[in-house]
Amino acid sequence: MAMALALAVALAVASLHAEAVWLDVPQSGTKCVSEEIQSNVVVLADYSIMFESHPYSHPTIAVKVTSPYGNTLHHSANATVGQFAFTTAEAGNYLACFWIDSAEKGSGVSVNLDWKIGIATKDWDAIAKKEKIEGVELELRKLEVAVQAIHQNLIYLKERLVIYSTSLWSIFCS
Repeated sequence: MAMALALAVALAVASLHAEAVWLDVPQSGTKCVSEEIQSNVVVLADYSIMFESHPYSHPTIAVKVTSPYGNTLHHSANATVGQFAFTTAEAGNYLACFWIDSAEKGSGVSVNLDWKIGIATKDWDAIAKKEKIEGVELELRKLEVAVQAIHQNLIYLKERLVIYSTSLWSIFCS
């Protein structure tokens, strides 16, 4: 149980940070990324084609972001850069898919995706200016928000564990 709790805390902390990823989108086909997100969480993302591998051509991509129930949250075509933002309505896997939609497909493209979730979306510079805090007080505020997010993630994981173990119990007992 202690190991499971430590793993849950590690996963919760890992989900508090934002990371940019590069996706290699093939000339034909789709590249998707997904993230399991709780309900009522802010999501912000920026994406752009990396043109270093295409100095003379300018391919474009299409992007579609869907909720766990298949609702389209963002759709864009003929894009070289873009962004999306939403607050999750339900918990589950949110999916962002990218594909080349221009005639200039070449050998595929690289897409930079900067996907931020939850507290990683906060503009701490603006908060610091508005509330006139800095230094240790600002860092304590960030830690307080992180602890609240970890607590919410642990509650969510505990609920999922109860549902999962109940499902397993009903399978083994039937």
